[in-house]
Amino acid sequence: MADDDEIILSELDDEELVLQMHDDLYDGLKDEIEEAVNILLERGWTPYDILTKALVAGMTIVGNDFRDGILFVPEVLLAANAMKGGMFILKPLLVETGAPKMGKMVIGTVKGDIHDIGKNLVAMMMEGAGFEVVDLGINNPVENYLDAARREGADIIGMSALLTTTMPYMKVVIDTMKDQGIRDDYIVLVGGAPLNEEFGRAIGADAYCRDAAVAVETAKSFIARKHNQVAAG
Repeated sequence: MADDDEIILSELDDEELVLQMHDDLYDGLKDEIEEAVNILLERGWTPYDILTKALVAGMTIVGNDFRDGILFVPEVLLAANAMKGGMFILKPLLVETGAPKMGKMVIGTVKGDIHDIGKNLVAMMMEGAGFEVVDLGINNPVENYLDAARREGADIIGMSALLTTTMPYMKVVIDTMKDQGIRDDYIVLVGGAPLNEEFGRAIGADAYCRDAAVAVETAKSFIARKHNQVAAG
């Protein structure tokens, strides 16, 4: 970007800069997001405040407009990529400062299925909401999900499928979890074009998420419930 753009960013006060970051995220402007993150760090903002007030708040606007049909997949992917630029700077600092995490998710497309655009979108939006995401990629057998969930200490297992022929494999994963006595250890979210709520209930998932924005809201509500149960216990 031109130097005068950078000068304008640095001349904004904190409140104006955060609002500008919301706009820049919406427009998928990665360079501007990285610049603004560094400016706020120089001004003494904590990494966690930048994450929540600038990046997560901005991606929430993106998610809502995606849900409402105002934004579409290519635009959301651009916004998520800009978010990743900011996260790349903040991640090591968040680890250093021990900032609170929303939760941890293991996500992947099920065995036999190689479609990943929807899954990638969910992973990016979840990261944008402050979750730690372990992306297993495509064509995952049951062992991949369960091994990763154990290894990573995950809260959530997310499964995606785009083919009617691969949808039933989600039930294989959930049934295996039941057999191993670990079903209640994880929140299981499923999604993909051919699925619906009825299917999600039938296979024993905690929830069906019709798109990435819904996945984020659903994950947040389940994590909050889980924390409340722990506190009550």
